[in-house]
Amino acid sequence: MKSFRADYIYPVHADPIKNGIVTVDDAGKIIAISDVQQSDFQNIPIERLSGIIVPGFINTHCHTELSHLRDKIEPGKGLVDFIKSVQGVRHADIGEITAAAEKADAEMQENGIVAVADISNSNFTIGLKAQSKLYYHTFVEVFGFLPESAEVIFANALALADEFRPQSVSITAHAPYSVSKDLFKLIKRYSDSGNNPLSIHNQECEDENKFYRYKLGGFVDLYKHLGIDIDYFRPQARNSLQSVIPLLTNRQKILMVHNTCTNLKDIYFIKRFDRNINWCFCPNANLYIEKRLPKVELFVNQGLNITLGTDSLASNNKLCILSEMRTLQQHLPSLSLDTLLEWGTINGAKFMGIDSTKGSIEVGKTPGLNLLTGLNGSTITPETAVRKLV
Repeated sequence: MKSFRADYIYPVHADPIKNGIVTVDDAGKIIAISDVQQSDFQNIPIERLSGIIVPGFINTHCHTELSHLRDKIEPGKGLVDFIKSVQGVRHADIGEITAAAEKADAEMQENGIVAVADISNSNFTIGLKAQSKLYYHTFVEVFGFLPESAEVIFANALALADEFRPQSVSITAHAPYSVSKDLFKLIKRYSDSGNNPLSIHNQECEDENKFYRYKLGGFVDLYKHLGIDIDYFRPQARNSLQSVIPLLTNRQKILMVHNTCTNLKDIYFIKRFDRNINWCFCPNANLYIEKRLPKVELFVNQGLNITLGTDSLASNNKLCILSEMRTLQQHLPSLSLDTLLEWGTINGAKFMGIDSTKGSIEVGKTPGLNLLTGLNGSTITPETAVRKLV
């Protein structure tokens, strides 16, 4: 067993413990938490640390299989150009893809991440996830904006999900602008019948809403670029999120990812529906692609369940939840450390259904332990660093 004492322990589910001591066994299970050395553990030496101890981080949005695209896509060009660039460079030798994914997995471990909700369009990461020390849930992601292709696309997704099993896996739509109503209905029917949480890219740019409202903007040009005829599509006279919410199941957890252009009317609209919606922010990717952040204050003021993700190395220079928290703190100084830690730990664990073991420092859990140093009181600074303890 090991014991660690730090300036503070942040259990997340409870108040911080000043000069706290946390004891873990060889498997990383929390045995005790206190501000004094307990009599049962007097013979266990205590490693004294400067900083705060927090649970392992939960990354609720990543594309590990795109890790070979690090530094290959020019930042700041907008989502439509980003999609075109990814389509142009994502194909590579499987050895290159898997080697980059393995390096990304190791990077996430080093940065104190313990669980990942990962998007996959192929079977390239099955072996990696089976061997990794990280907990993965894979979202097999479907694309297909042509109604006539829905059945074939969904059948292929079912087959790919079967390849990932017995790993944790589900089938999800990519985004409103890339999935037909027919394909959404197939996903809903499947989700209604079993355990199939969803993770959907949502309102990453204004063009997405413009496409759904008026059938104008960059996505019309994108489909022309891809040689796809979308004459059948009729504008919905409302934002993309409002258009697809009725097509989603009310029996599963749903993660809306990015939400860069989600507004208060969208949030009010969703509240009229019986849907279990969670919201994931990937601030560094938002800045990389669109050079803007979501209206985070709207979500905070509405008391919504918020999680954090890194997106892929195609749109980020590192896979680090602390880095995402730092970006949010810099742009929104009113966000407290307690709030950011909730977003980066327990909220993600609850969405992924692993909060019985991860997300908070509680006796009996195996959440992983991170040491944060370089804070200014309880504020994350450019000097704040993470060190994985367990």
